[in-house]
Amino acid sequence: MSSPVHLDRRQFGLPTAIAIVVGESIALGIFLTPATMAKSLGSPLLLALVWMGMTLMAMCGALCYSELAIRFPESGGDYVYLRAGYGDRIAFLYGWMSSIVMYPGVAAALAVGASAYVAQVLPLDQRAMAFVPATILCIFGAVNFVGTKLSGSLMTFINIFKLAILFALLGWAVISGHARLDNLTPLVERRPGSEPLIPALSGAMISAFFCFGGWWEASKIAGEVRHPRRTLPLALLGGVALVTVIYLLISAAFLAVLPIERITSNTAFVAQFGEALFATAGAKILSLCVLICVFGGLAALTMASPRVTFAMAQTGTFFSPFGKMHSRFGTPANAILLQTFLSLGVLFLGAFDRVLAYIIFSAVLFLALTASSLFRLSQPVRAWWFPAAPIVFIALSIAVSLLILMHNPLPALVGVGIVLCGLPLHYVLTARQIQAPIPNEGS
Repeated sequence: MSSPVHLDRRQFGLPTAIAIVVGESIALGIFLTPATMAKSLGSPLLLALVWMGMTLMAMCGALCYSELAIRFPESGGDYVYLRAGYGDRIAFLYGWMSSIVMYPGVAAALAVGASAYVAQVLPLDQRAMAFVPATILCIFGAVNFVGTKLSGSLMTFINIFKLAILFALLGWAVISGHARLDNLTPLVERRPGSEPLIPALSGAMISAFFCFGGWWEASKIAGEVRHPRRTLPLALLGGVALVTVIYLLISAAFLAVLPIERITSNTAFVAQFGEALFATAGAKILSLCVLICVFGGLAALTMASPRVTFAMAQTGTFFSPFGKMHSRFGTPANAILLQTFLSLGVLFLGAFDRVLAYIIFSAVLFLALTASSLFRLSQPVRAWWFPAAPIVFIALSIAVSLLILMHNPLPALVGVGIVLCGLPLHYVLTARQIQAPIPNEGS
């Protein structure tokens, strides 16, 4: 079995790679999380500072992932980088945690979150609504199954449309006169009823991390990107910059239209903001905007995540059928089917909320471990930002992990146990399989 984990064709360009960054980072949370953060922080300036702090972390991480993508332009992302830096066992634990446990949970959670807004748009009865989340997952699975170019084009279109919708909301808030600068003042002083400062900042940092989370997923399609050494750094850094601008502008627009004092809860905020902008039609219009954002996130997730399973199977650390391409469609069809069925399984078990609570602590630690792979490369990194960027990213990732651990220690520790369950599975899967050699840098 050969080492480089390449799919048959490099069909994706810069727009698709940026769309994955934006699609994963801007989903359901953009309409819910800023409201919660603003309510707890109680100050527009503090909210902006939290976003900028998360931008620093994401930009440092994007520099690290860009260098790794240049060294290893193959599909699989973190799995490929961890394998090169730490070997098969650590890489498999990441693949087990992400592809088999976390990504199905995230996909199921997004589908369930979308269904609540489908009910606002379509007049479906309760029985029909029960099938909406599964239908959403099956549709995106089918699109990815029948064509890489089709899924990439659809994902890119949805996320470009998403950006157009968000900028249109910003424009309408200003043009219609509903956005007022005096609603943002006082800029520094915290409002009455805000949470204590340290818990508020801690909670806001975790929420902001979840909002930004997913920018690294563009690296998972590196084996299918044209000119990956040029495209992926532009996509990662440009995508993070674009996401930052969107979150800052949207947060400012939210508070300019609806002052912090009027925010009651994150779920009620969507209806409040919609009503403020569009009167009685606001709930439906904002529900459509939320759905477009969620579908953009799902399109990016369901396209990127099977590439990890594919890479694991290609290197001999997972069942070999999941490393095969479809003879007609040229897609990692078996890996896509596995991810879709796992998502449906998590959905039907109603376990997506627990999966995410258990795994997110370990997922952040794997991000730090991936960045640390830069220090283990045979050819040292020679860049103006090294070693500052990986040190900052690793330190902030560990800080976020500790905040998660302190906030909810039991699920975090259970998640570590779930990850370690991959060790005996790795032994069983690799005992009789021939593993591909570790890829050389620049392969």
